[in-house]
Amino acid sequence: MTFDELKSLLAADRSYRIFDQSQRIEREILEKLVDLTRLCASGRNAQPLRYRLVTSEEECAKVYEWLKWAGYYTDWDGPAEGERPAAFLVQCLDTEVGANCLCDDGLHLQAITLGATAMGYGCCIIKSFNVAEVAAALGIDARYQPRYVLAIGRPAETVRLEPQTGEEFKYYRTADGVHHVPKRALSQLIIG
Repeated sequence: MTFDELKSLLAADRSYRIFDQSQRIEREILEKLVDLTRLCASGRNAQPLRYRLVTSEEECAKVYEWLKWAGYYTDWDGPAEGERPAAFLVQCLDTEVGANCLCDDGLHLQAITLGATAMGYGCCIIKSFNVAEVAAALGIDARYQPRYVLAIGRPAETVRLEPQTGEEFKYYRTADGVHHVPKRALSQLIIG
């Protein structure tokens, strides 16, 4: 893979919030995505993260109930029926391995979302969810602490990156349904 190919893949790896719910995702696809995490660096090489795979419509509905979507869209409760994710991965910390995952969670999530993008899927990393209710709905043992929920499906919306103007960094949706994501200029990221 060239640098430009990697940059294109990263640009395509967006947070999608509207999916084609009719396009179900098989467990084997989720297993392939989780398999990518085994190749990631791991703090202390402890590898403390585990995943609960959610593919059935029934379990997806149980997880969906406890998620919060798009904090900047205060008048939107999330995707409507038919636009919801076809699957979820619940990332959990195995507390018997360690009390802290250091940077592993972000590394894993990026590997999974890049892999999903390469396969034609879209994802949304969700941190705002009711941890106790998701764990109870899926029967997750107390030793595993849910950290993130990753929504996965076939994207059914357009997401556009654009240069950030001024200090406004909030994403927004225009009347045509396009989700816009302002990005800072390189010159703003480098100090000194």
